[in-house]
Amino acid sequence: MEDQERQLRLGLVAGLGAYLIWGVIPLYFKQMAHIGPMEIVAHRIVWTPLLLVVVIAFRRQVGSFLGIFRNPRILGALAASSAFIAINWLTFIYAVTTEHILAASLGYFLNPLVSVTLGMAILKERLSRWQGLAVAFAALGVAVLAYDAATTLWISLTVAVSFGFYGLIRKMTPVGSIEGLTVETLILLLPSLGWIFWVGSQGTGNFGADGLSTFLLVFGAVVTAVPLMMFGFAARRLRLVTLGLLQYVGPSLQFVIGVFIYGEALSAAQLICFGFIWAGLILYSLDSARPTRPVPRDVAA
Repeated sequence: MEDQERQLRLGLVAGLGAYLIWGVIPLYFKQMAHIGPMEIVAHRIVWTPLLLVVVIAFRRQVGSFLGIFRNPRILGALAASSAFIAINWLTFIYAVTTEHILAASLGYFLNPLVSVTLGMAILKERLSRWQGLAVAFAALGVAVLAYDAATTLWISLTVAVSFGFYGLIRKMTPVGSIEGLTVETLILLLPSLGWIFWVGSQGTGNFGADGLSTFLLVFGAVVTAVPLMMFGFAARRLRLVTLGLLQYVGPSLQFVIGVFIYGEALSAAQLICFGFIWAGLILYSLDSARPTRPVPRDVAA
C-alpha cells in the first residue's frame, strides 16, 4: 500500500512537471523571436531523435523501435502523424514569436473538445449529454471570435485541430510514445536538414551565428523529449481524471504568460470565447470524473 501511494505521488509530480514545462515553454521560444519559426522547428526535428535514440538504447527498447520500420502500416500512420505534429509545432512557435500566445493557449484549451468531436466523427464514439454540451459551448466560443473577425482565430483552430488529429492517429497506432516520436522526427529529418542548409546558404541561418542562439536551437531536443517522458511516467500511475485535470495547467500558464508577462491585449470577444471554452471544459471534466476511461498513451507539445 505504501509503495502504491509512493508511485501515485511520483506520478503526480511527473505529470505536473510535464504540464508545467509545456505551460512555460513560451518563455523559452520567446528568446528565439529573432529566429524564423521554420528554422526553430527544423532544428527541433533534427536534434530530438539524437537524444531519443540514446533514451531508447538506455531503456533497452531498440528491438521495438526497429520493429516499426518493418511494419508499413505503422510507418504510414507515423508519417501522417509527423505531418500533423510539424504543423502544430510550427503554428505554436509562430504564435509565440509573433505575440499571439493567447491564441495558442486557446487552441490547447480547445484540444480536448476537438478530440471528443473527432472520436465521435471518425471512431463513431457516442457523446454523453454533458460532452455534447461541452462541445456546444466550445463552438459558441469559436463563433463569437469568428463573428468578431478575430485575425488570430486560425492560429487557435490550427493548434487545436492539428494536435487533435495527431492524438487520434497516435491513439490508433500501437507504438510507444518515445519510439513513435523518434520515428516521426526521423521521417521529417531530411526536409528539416534541407531547410537548415538552405537558410545557412542564404546567410539568414542562426545556427552558429552566436553561442546563445546555437544553444537554444540544440536545447529544443531536451524541451521536446523531457516533458514527454515525464508524461509517459505519470500516465502509467495516475487516474485518467487526474491527467485530464492536469492538462489544463499548460494552457492556463500560457494564458497568464501572454497577458501578464508579455502584455498581450485580451479583447472582449476573446474573453467571451475563453469563458465559453472554460465552461465547456468544466462540463467535460465533470463528465470524465464519472466513468473510468483508458489512460491516453501519447501527448506531445
